[in-house]
Amino acid sequence: MAHSAPVNTDHADPDHLAELRAALQVDDAGESALGWAGVYAFEAEHGIVLPEPYRSFVAEITDGSFSGPPDFGLVGLAEMPEDWGDSRPVRDLSATFPLTRAWLWEEDPRPYAEIQPLLDPVFDHGSIVLGTDGCGMYWHLVVTGPHRGHIWNISGEGAVPFGREFGHTTGTSGFLGWVRHWAAGEPWFDAA
Repeated sequence: MAHSAPVNTDHADPDHLAELRAALQVDDAGESALGWAGVYAFEAEHGIVLPEPYRSFVAEITDGSFSGPPDFGLVGLAEMPEDWGDSRPVRDLSATFPLTRAWLWEEDPRPYAEIQPLLDPVFDHGSIVLGTDGCGMYWHLVVTGPHRGHIWNISGEGAVPFGREFGHTTGTSGFLGWVRHWAAGEPWFDAA
């Protein structure tokens, strides 16, 4: 599997923020944004720094969007999709996201007893949940570890990184590339 391409997670380009605003049709002069004080408080509470351009997006543009992506909309920074469930472990955003390559645990030959303890960290460590496409398919933005700034699709069957270098899509890596791909009306997994 390909190694992750660098994603600029330190600086938000104003043109990229304008592109995100247009793609998600946000035109409320920042009223739906969390604000910088809200972002700083969330980061301090969880011991992380959000990757750009998502960080500036939630601070200045909007904290969630019904227009998508994904299919059921972009949830707010401190929210979870309605179908997430109440019996899940406590999420630890400061813990390192454990994967650097796709893992389809449904096809893993190891006994389930070996796999099961490895699953909770995939869902609950080092990422924020951006939203759901339903049927247990969640989009995560990794906030810690080697894949910081990358988007992952995590479902009951496995976890797959988003970005053309990973072979599943023609879209570019990161939050901006993910939104661009959605705004262009492309299927998520469109690589031949």
